[in-house]
Amino acid sequence: MPRSKTLPSELDPSARQLVSRLRRLKDHSELTMRQLAAKTGYSAKSWERYLGGTSLPPREAVEALARITGTDPVPLLALHEIAADSWGGRRARPAVQQQDERQEEQEDERQDEQRGGQQESPTSPTTRPLAVPTAPTPPRATEPAPGRFPGIALTAGIAALAVALSAALLLMLRLDGDASQAAVTASPRTTAASPPPSYTCHIARVDGRWSAGINKGRTTEIGYGATGADVAEAQCLLRRAGISPGGIDGMFGPLTLRAVKTFQDRAGLTADGILGPRSWKALRG
Repeated sequence: MPRSKTLPSELDPSARQLVSRLRRLKDHSELTMRQLAAKTGYSAKSWERYLGGTSLPPREAVEALARITGTDPVPLLALHEIAADSWGGRRARPAVQQQDERQEEQEDERQDEQRGGQQESPTSPTTRPLAVPTAPTPPRATEPAPGRFPGIALTAGIAALAVALSAALLLMLRLDGDASQAAVTASPRTTAASPPPSYTCHIARVDGRWSAGINKGRTTEIGYGATGADVAEAQCLLRRAGISPGGIDGMFGPLTLRAVKTFQDRAGLTADGILGPRSWKALRG
């Protein structure tokens, strides 16, 4: 996928940030779409949709891309959670259309597998002689009789609609219950190895600007899922502005995200939840 291709304008900032990070990982790894498909188990056309911003990548696909590029998956998965919430607007599409898109992705994956099998060299050491002559073809016996097709199609459509509606309802319930914990989720090995660092706010005016004395006045852009001293500095300054970000823990979670958007709205800035140079300048006053 060319780097110059622009993302859809209707993408929420959180979803846009997730897709942009996945694009950067793919570009830095210098993997082609076919190599990416071979390493992750998702077809090349599926990755074109994910990196083009037209389909939300599954959680497993995000984990697979992070794994093969040597990247910590925790911030990406936290960002995926909130991106899935913003992607919920697409649930307004007809359920049958969503089912058609999923079937199209599955068909793409089957075609990629068949092409990959045809392009294998017979002399390759990895070729399995027993697998070459057998190509998966649908048996004719399973085709419905002409007279029964309308009834079968109607039943299949109703079943697909019921499955899609159930999945949407479960996703909404899961997002409502887990949104407050998404950003602070860490792997068991990380939490068991060492406790999170503690931060203390030392609010003071330095060269006419407010500072909490934690990140030495940096204005690094940070967003949902970020961690560290920059986040702790922002949390202190948000508290100084009278907006509670939750604890001063250096984790850009749901409470901090809500506080940032509230501050941006009060300051007349775009309330996208991302702290960039303009938002830092307003925070430091």
